Amino acid sequence: MISSNKQPKQPIYLDNAATTRCDPRVVEAMLPYFTEFFGNAGSRNHQFGWKAEDGIEVAREQSAKLVGAQPKEIIFTSGSTESNNLAIKGAAEIYARAGAGQTGRGHIVTAAHEHKAVLDPVRRLMREGFDATFIQPPADGVITAAMVAAAIRPDTILVTIMWVNNELGTINEVPEIGRLCHEREIIFHTDATQWVGKMPTNVEADQIDLLSWSGHKIYGPKGVGALYVRRRKPRVRLEALQDGGGQERGMRSGTQNVSGIVGFGKACELCLQSMDSERERLLALRTRLETELVKRLEVTVVNGHPTRRVANISNISFGFVEGESLMMGVREIACSSGSACTSASLEPSYVLKSLGIGDDLAHSSLRLSLGRWTTEADIDASIEMIETAVNHLRRLSPLYDLHKEGIDLSKIVWQSH
Repeated sequence: MISSNKQPKQPIYLDNAATTRCDPRVVEAMLPYFTEFFGNAGSRNHQFGWKAEDGIEVAREQSAKLVGAQPKEIIFTSGSTESNNLAIKGAAEIYARAGAGQTGRGHIVTAAHEHKAVLDPVRRLMREGFDATFIQPPADGVITAAMVAAAIRPDTILVTIMWVNNELGTINEVPEIGRLCHEREIIFHTDATQWVGKMPTNVEADQIDLLSWSGHKIYGPKGVGALYVRRRKPRVRLEALQDGGGQERGMRSGTQNVSGIVGFGKACELCLQSMDSERERLLALRTRLETELVKRLEVTVVNGHPTRRVANISNISFGFVEGESLMMGVREIACSSGSACTSASLEPSYVLKSLGIGDDLAHSSLRLSLGRWTTEADIDASIEMIETAVNHLRRLSPLYDLHKEGIDLSKIVWQSH
């Protein structure tokens, strides 16, 4: 049993899957590049530019080391959304001819519960003449290589499957999917935003062609990320999304965000140093959180695969509780509701619905995501606050009263007037 005498800070931050606090060591590495080494990395005729370029190249080495790549295979972007767009649209445009003559410009395979930063680019390509298959995930949320194999067609040019689902924390069979795609000579992209920095990564061993990740998910700055682009066996080519000065090997023109890139590289370096111990600590905290809530509150379900999940993400549904009301009831905990990928929407999460979870439970879910500064006291206090809030809301629920009386609510025929 995990316990702590230390009092948690208020509010408690359990929304690390949305963004993380920037590590002070990252900020320290960035500061000189705002005021002292402030040159444009493209200015190659004086030392201010040289110093900026040196900072970027160190960061490229740090980033490459985290994912098992070569520095020249790293393209810096503004974050995972841009990396996903460059990977998906850029690859589709270059390899479109492979699918020509069958059903339009080529076929893409993805999953129905991918992040919008993958789904929306794929849908845009569909409007431009490409075809796509959206694999429906099973109840545990895990996409397997067998599912991808069943979706592949002779005209498939690209498979894009995220490594970890951002709402569930479930881990898809990415190395196996990569192996399958290489056997079929199909380009494979993975959105690894919730994986990189938490789990060991080697793009060569895992047979990945394109990999996206973002700085602000790994205790680095916002507005900076990277795309790994394989250079050999096979050499992957991409159509650039923007043209200009030819920075980042012509794949991402524009003046480089030197301070952000330096911070991104430092964040990658720190993750590589502490990944194993941090994962072990967070898994213990997450296990404590889930075990206690399920034990104390009936009709409480942990969504997604029971064990095939990253250590820091927990998605829990609380029956007979409305998610927005629960969020108001735990205002001292920063977390996410199962209602919406966009906070303006009151629709239940499309990710949870894709697993076959009904609107009632999908509406009543919380995503609680732990991070580097989550403490035992934070977890203990969160358990108490969530238990209190759920019990309070259930006392106000007539449906919960019927449930306690043993009435099967699924068999009630509701009348409308």
